[in-house]
Formats: sequence, structure tokens, C-alpha cells
Amino acid sequence: MRNGAITRKTKETDIEISVDLDGAGRSKIATGIGFFDHMLEQLARHSLIDIDIRATGDLHIDQHHTVEDTGIALGQAVRQALGDMAGIARFADVLLPMDETLTRVAVDISGRPFLVFRTKYAHGKIGAFDTELVREFFQAFTTHAAINIHVETLYGENAHHIAESSFKGLARALRAAVALDPRQNGAIPSTKGLLSC
Repeated sequence: MRNGAITRKTKETDIEISVDLDGAGRSKIATGIGFFDHMLEQLARHSLIDIDIRATGDLHIDQHHTVEDTGIALGQAVRQALGDMAGIARFADVLLPMDETLTRVAVDISGRPFLVFRTKYAHGKIGAFDTELVREFFQAFTTHAAINIHVETLYGENAHHIAESSFKGLARALRAAVALDPRQNGAIPSTKGLLSC
């Protein structure tokens, strides 16, 4: 089984995360941030990765540390679950529509983290959630999962739709990229014979 489990405890946050790459999209998410929980539930459901997250953080200050550290720990758990990445499809991309919004997400599970994030919001908040934290999550996840991720909202107006299309797009791209390709016959999908930083 391709599972990962990470515990991260700092003076700012206390986080426990487990993932199963070969799951059914089940999730138990509790970060104390309603909108963020909703996005993480979308990530699990549409990637078909089972994700359990229990996070507590210094929300009396703001949401930044909790969102960023959850991204760090989730990235580490996914990286752990991928192991040597033998047999995975590796590359995937998706165009994800949500009402008036269209977002493109492309991933390369290369072992070389890099984020390109071309998404803008007309408003700084979705309810009590700072829209700039969407990028912070993606940056933390990208770096610690060691994945190359490109996110670009081609058009859209509603901030909720823009954020949700980004998370759902990541989910669908991850679903395809982490899938085991029987034609790979267990080989590392690289001419180097290795995928690592």
C-alpha cells in the first residue's frame, strides 16, 4: 500500500496527517478553518486519495501558520507515500471549469519542486479566509511533495470558484499522475532511472 503519515509539531501548530494514494477519496479534515477544510475535502474527493488531517494552530493570531504547515505536512505525507515513484504515470494536466471560472493545472512528479501560480483574486477574502493563503498552501505542498505544479486561472470572477477550481484541478491532476501505469511495468518513469531532488 502507498501510505504516508506525518506528525508536525511546532510552537505555532500541531498537525497529524495520513494519506492513502490508492484510496477512494475519503477524508476526515479538521483544521479549525472552515473554508480550508472545504478545499481539503475537495482535494481528497476528486484525487481519490484518502486524507485524514487534524490540525490545531495559533488561529488567535491568524490562519497563515495553520494553512502553510498543513501544506508542508501534507506534501511530506504524499512524498512518503510515493516512495521511489516506480510505475507512476508522473505527468498530468487538467482544465477544470467551475461556473464562470476555468483553471488549468499541470503536474510533474519529478522530485524537483517548483510552483508557477498565476491566479488572481479581485477580493482579499472568502468569508474569513485570506485568498493569499491559497498560494501559501500550494507553495508549501509543492516544495515538500517535491512536485512541479503549474496553476493558472484562465478566467473567472468569483473568488470561491477560483480557489475551488485550483484545488479541484490539483486533485484531478494528482489523481492521474500518481496512478500506477501498467505499461510502466514498475519502472521509474525517467531516462535517468531516478526521480529525486
